[in-house]
Amino acid sequence: MCPAPVPIPTSDSARHTPLEDAQGLSIGILICAIGINLLTYLGFLTGQTAGIALIVSYLSGLSFGLVFFAINLPFYWFAYKRLGLEFTLKSIGCVTALSVLTEKLPLGFTVAHLNPALGVVMFGVLTGLGLLAVFRHKGSLGGLGVIALMIQDSTGFRAGYVQLIVDALIFFCALFLFDTRVVLYSLAGAAVLNGVIAFNHRRDRYIAD
Repeated sequence: MCPAPVPIPTSDSARHTPLEDAQGLSIGILICAIGINLLTYLGFLTGQTAGIALIVSYLSGLSFGLVFFAINLPFYWFAYKRLGLEFTLKSIGCVTALSVLTEKLPLGFTVAHLNPALGVVMFGVLTGLGLLAVFRHKGSLGGLGVIALMIQDSTGFRAGYVQLIVDALIFFCALFLFDTRVVLYSLAGAAVLNGVIAFNHRRDRYIAD
């Protein structure tokens, strides 16, 4: 989500059962939905397709869930070609579930007061942990990561740099659309999220696949 690595499926000897995958993906989606709920309460942004969806949502009045779901539709074909059917189906399920949950969560969970500095830290930590759970079970929340991998394959330009460039463009455009304070807090939240992913997303620490 900003920028998050795309988990490349591997064929390890130990595999998660479908029930374990369902549990892990569900927990990850729930945690991410809570993080996004906090972010939207503050009116802040993030990177990648989630950031684009938030910008469109804020400017148009459309729901984040609807915009996020629609923006990710073109990426599924690329995901299938690059990472296979299992990854693509799980990603479709995760994106759909997150889109629905972000719409329904406020019906049972609302925030009365949240300090912006604390809020962006909570967003980054919660969403980072949620993404780790999703990655752990060979899923994703869609986005530009697959395109970045395809560019890396064809040109040798590293996928991580592609994602960083995209995020830089998103936040640069946001400077012309939103208050500078909003953009700076949003950058801080994205930095926390990326730190959680960077320090913890290592496949050599995993036991099961």
